[in-house]
Amino acid sequence: MQKIIDGFLRFQKEVFPERSELFKKLADQQNPKVLFVTCSDSRVVPELLTQQEPGDLFVIRNAGNIVPSYGPEPGGVSATVEYAVSVLKVSDIVICGHSNCGAMAAISSCQCLDHLPAVAHWLRYADAAKAIVFAREHANQRARADDLVRENVVAQLANIRTHPAVALALAQHTLNLHGWVYDIENGLIEALDGESTKFVPLAENPAVSAT
Repeated sequence: MQKIIDGFLRFQKEVFPERSELFKKLADQQNPKVLFVTCSDSRVVPELLTQQEPGDLFVIRNAGNIVPSYGPEPGGVSATVEYAVSVLKVSDIVICGHSNCGAMAAISSCQCLDHLPAVAHWLRYADAAKAIVFAREHANQRARADDLVRENVVAQLANIRTHPAVALALAQHTLNLHGWVYDIENGLIEALDGESTKFVPLAENPAVSAT
């Protein structure tokens, strides 16, 4: 904790004064244009990856970058999606998976999660991706896990489309969806091309989207 406290004190003394005008503007309102859904993994930092300032991204983080399908008992993820689209009027939603994801590794290896019942229940929202991946042949376990990371992004994009606010915004052409996979080791991002349904390098295809 001391390292974290020291970091805050450095922020308060050195960083905050340099951006005081920005924080003054943000004190009473926010106007993010992008909802960024990604994993809770400590190695994935959305603002760092995209070089965005405070106030630029509305972020949801959870194990496996999962968005449950909309249902009669919507939870925190559903409420946050609804708020982002209906109130903040974001124009884009990014669902970003990442390499070496512990959640996807557990699913792809059929790891026993009896001692983690809440985790096991949560990861059932990736069942569609699991079914697709397990129907394919893979050279090894790592290849299967990597495949699942990508298919999970596709599955969560399908899930988020079931949310009424998202469905309406898509129908009105005021919202775009994006599926990304971040490679931690190489600092690269692959993006889902909605037309080809393939993941392509974002650096070479900056305009690509899932919609």
